[in-house]
Amino acid sequence: MMVAHPARIRLLAALPLLVPVLAGLAYLAAFGAPPRFVLMNAGALALGLAWIVLAPPLPGIKPRRVLTLALLALLFVPLLTGPATVGIARWLPIGPVTVHAGMLAVPLLTVLAARDPDYGAPILLTALFAAFLQPDAATGLALTFAAVALHDVTKDWKIGLTAIIAFFASLVIAMRGELPPQPFVERIFADLLVQAPLAAAALFAALLAGFFLLLWAAPVPRAERYAMAGSLFGFALMALFSHYPTPLVGYGAAPILGFALAMGLSRARAA
Repeated sequence: MMVAHPARIRLLAALPLLVPVLAGLAYLAAFGAPPRFVLMNAGALALGLAWIVLAPPLPGIKPRRVLTLALLALLFVPLLTGPATVGIARWLPIGPVTVHAGMLAVPLLTVLAARDPDYGAPILLTALFAAFLQPDAATGLALTFAAVALHDVTKDWKIGLTAIIAFFASLVIAMRGELPPQPFVERIFADLLVQAPLAAAALFAALLAGFFLLLWAAPVPRAERYAMAGSLFGFALMALFSHYPTPLVGYGAAPILGFALAMGLSRARAA
């Protein structure tokens, strides 16, 4: 059996992030986004790629569970610290910027849930509870499709039940958590379709390519890549139909860093 070269593994691990984010940077630069938007996404991409290449494996169940608890706690931080808008708190203040808590934490949480068959369902349900309180339908739908994907691999009835609960919870959240759209963050495909249909199609194709690269080509265990791809699908689907950030191709460091964190630890395990 042929063993993949480490450099090839790192390249394949980086492609699901690299393709849509580079397309997003071109979109931001070409359509008049503030320069700081371009710099923020470019900086997040550089950090993310470095992590994917250099991330060490996370040995042992105890360190993974400590990390899981830390990420779950992170999802609840916005409820305590804000900032909040009309009762909605889903952002983490980090210095002069704020990042979307769900997009930062959920991709790696789905990987850790995939690695922990005993507590996979409780991990996802706890994250869903945080999304319900914030409220954040995008995170809820990301958890829904991550659970659907995990159930497809594991056939675990607890994960299947979690997917059903998450789906209906997301419908409830969607009725009470919408905010006005921000340029270059939310509704970017709807806006771009009016201005430049071909550019909108190209940007959508880049995001779709990232999804399929993550689903089929990422050099990580099947359950983990399915879980990450499911969460990306959920985030993107909610962004298409409501006022939520568009992952990877729109402005926002959180999804870039979140998926890089997840892919780096998965890649390190598989290398």
